[in-house]
Amino acid sequence: MDDVIAAVATPPGKGGVAIVRVSGQGALAVAEKMFTPAGKTKVACFAPYRLYPGRIDCGGFADFGLCVYFKAPHSFTGEDVVEFHCHGGTEIARGALLRTLACGARLAGRGEFTKRAFLNGKLSLASAEGLADMINGESEAEVRAGSMLYAERLSAAVRAAQAQLTELLAGIDADMDFPEEDIEHTDLFTAKEHIRALAASLEELTRSYGTGKKIGSGVSVVLAGRPNTGKSSVLNALLGSDRAIVSAQAGTTRDAVEGSIEIGGVRFDLCDTAGLRAGADALEREGVERARRRIEGADLVLFVLDASQPMSEEDKEAYAALEGKKMLVVHNKTDLRADACELPADVRVSALTGENIPLLKQKMFDACMQGYNTDALFVTQERHYAALSRALALLREAEGLCGSVPPDLWGVPLREAWEALGEVTGETANERIIDEIFSKFCVGK
Repeated sequence: MDDVIAAVATPPGKGGVAIVRVSGQGALAVAEKMFTPAGKTKVACFAPYRLYPGRIDCGGFADFGLCVYFKAPHSFTGEDVVEFHCHGGTEIARGALLRTLACGARLAGRGEFTKRAFLNGKLSLASAEGLADMINGESEAEVRAGSMLYAERLSAAVRAAQAQLTELLAGIDADMDFPEEDIEHTDLFTAKEHIRALAASLEELTRSYGTGKKIGSGVSVVLAGRPNTGKSSVLNALLGSDRAIVSAQAGTTRDAVEGSIEIGGVRFDLCDTAGLRAGADALEREGVERARRRIEGADLVLFVLDASQPMSEEDKEAYAALEGKKMLVVHNKTDLRADACELPADVRVSALTGENIPLLKQKMFDACMQGYNTDALFVTQERHYAALSRALALLREAEGLCGSVPPDLWGVPLREAWEALGEVTGETANERIIDEIFSKFCVGK
């Protein structure tokens, strides 16, 4: 990391300001070559973290903007960093960037600034992933969960677990290194209790992945039922827009119609599917088959019934096909007349008038996000879940061996558990994992 890297840190296109970021030993030297201060302070004498106005040399033209210097190690990357704030415009930012390259920098790769921050100890691997989640978040809950990762909440919990493992392993090592001393550094009963307590805390973390996965990926909701119960109308009412085509003709919906809403800060991905029945033609049958596949992978199914009519055989067959799925029974068309459907409803709505649509949203949230607390720590990344689950299994193995075999033998799964936990923070993550994580960032971050 001895070279200097540069990239445009703001999105492409026209805007108020564009930022060109330069990082590495020699970043200030690049600034000396292409920035002429408006005041008397020379670039080499710039005070850190202060904006200086002046002329930015962009090669074939110049722009008047600002320059700021972040002195190592107190910068995002941990290196010397310089930023040029020029007027927003694709060619202006491109000209400034090309000039940095002519002055000795090279073009940064995807996520290379953040990768340098990780390699320089400015943040853990989990924290870097949290930053990516914040940037890419499509709901309040995703951004909040990402901010907790970025703030090292998960890393702190993992490091605390590693510290306890280190203490246990130190006692085992002492017993092995100094057997002639009549001192037991490892009390078996206490050690087993510590391992059990540590396993319980990791188990609680891994259990949070069920909710955390929904926070990170969104809650998948499929609207299902026979044709003409008003599924498309319910979808439109939930979305607050006419996304799906509504028709009195049965079988109008042939393929999935999708849309997303936010409930309680959590993203819900809705999918209206073809009515479940023996299709009249090959096209409709294909739509029904696709609907069944969507239902299989859904977190929640809204089984929509026409409340103005008794259940038909098609309704009963569609309901039976959903056995075992998490489901809300929704009676629609309650505006027509008294409820004639014999299957009890979880919620009664009128997609036409909007009656009880807010209640339906709340029911959806309650069904899928039980125990959700905005301040709680949730495991949202599959990579973290896999590492924590592996560490938990190794702790259970060590707990079972403790007291029945020599300490050095049950110390083996403890060491492996420590290494599994290190994959979360990045201490033991391999280069392939690290490269894959930072490749998800944009150039300039």
